[in-house]
Amino acid sequence: MRVVVAPDKFKGSLGAAEVAARVAAGLRAVVPDVDVREIPVADGGEGTLDAAEAAGFRRVSVRVAGPTGEPLESALAVRGTTAVVEMAAASGLAVLPGGRPAPLAATSLGTGQLVRAALDLGCREVVLGIGGSASTDGGAGLLVGLGARLLDGDGAELPLGGGALDRLERVDLGGLDGRLAGVRVVLATDVDNPLLGPHGAAAVYGPQKGATPADVQRLEAGLTRWAAALGTAVGGRAAEDADEPGAGAAGGVGYACLTALGAERRPGIDVVLGLTAFADLLPGARFVVTGEGSLDAQTLHGKAPAGVAAAARASGVPVVAVAGRCLLGEAELRGAGIDAAYALTDLESDVRRCIEQAGPLLERLATRIARDRLGAPAPGVPAEEGTR
Repeated sequence: MRVVVAPDKFKGSLGAAEVAARVAAGLRAVVPDVDVREIPVADGGEGTLDAAEAAGFRRVSVRVAGPTGEPLESALAVRGTTAVVEMAAASGLAVLPGGRPAPLAATSLGTGQLVRAALDLGCREVVLGIGGSASTDGGAGLLVGLGARLLDGDGAELPLGGGALDRLERVDLGGLDGRLAGVRVVLATDVDNPLLGPHGAAAVYGPQKGATPADVQRLEAGLTRWAAALGTAVGGRAAEDADEPGAGAAGGVGYACLTALGAERRPGIDVVLGLTAFADLLPGARFVVTGEGSLDAQTLHGKAPAGVAAAARASGVPVVAVAGRCLLGEAELRGAGIDAAYALTDLESDVRRCIEQAGPLLERLATRIARDRLGAPAPGVPAEEGTR
């Protein structure tokens, strides 16, 4: 009797590993001998590094430049010759000093330094999860971290950050780390925005990073110059690559990776499931438990629970989900391959208490799942109604 527990984090409350542990504890409270496999997952953003570590990767600490240039103790994960780099851990909103947005000054430099650290460790494949970024610099900082130089009209190096790109005249790739030629770069992201325009990095995601309307205009102008200059430096179709799906991911880091590093873009959850060997656990499993903090319309567009459900459904394994709240109807859930959802708000109507007491409430939800799905109610615990 095996159950696979593969949730994403409950943002602002529990990490994916703790969600998995709480669900496993609740299942075992009802059926002590159930074989629970805990596989915390992520969609390429925050938690990707933790998911890799839980899958057997070794965490390696690296000191890098944070999103506004300050020194930051970050990390990457390594297994064999594969490295997992989480942009959020070096250049993300979550590591901004004091949590203060810096829409014009934030840089992806630290992410480039993590990639270089992977090269120093002899890695031949770099999986780059780029969700949760703080910068809109088109990946300029990332390339600087790998040896590129950005020059103004006088030949002086530009300061870091997207706000300086409107003075860019030339990109010098002569110092780009030569080891990159032998490395496969996998871009783990579900974002399909282009670099520029009304659906681009600055217009869509700049305001989420603190950009005012004037900042958005300045960032857009800078990214336009960046695309032209990088296109000239790389040649070929590089200038047109700005229109490719995913070029606008992570403030334009997608563009730099696609154009200068020859990266391959793949859905973040698919990449993470591959790293965890999730598919190997499905044959013979009774069901899969997935979930995230809020099951809503965004879940249906490439978020982790939808990816887990799709993979499980392909193997004929039923899926249930846990969440802080569920805003999806039964038809939407089933359309995503989820048989039923169990929400903390089914047990506690106060959202604040759901956040504060997420762990114990999750265990209670898991006992309900065990009674519903494993057919062995816990002695002395009354059955609860009301699953969605």
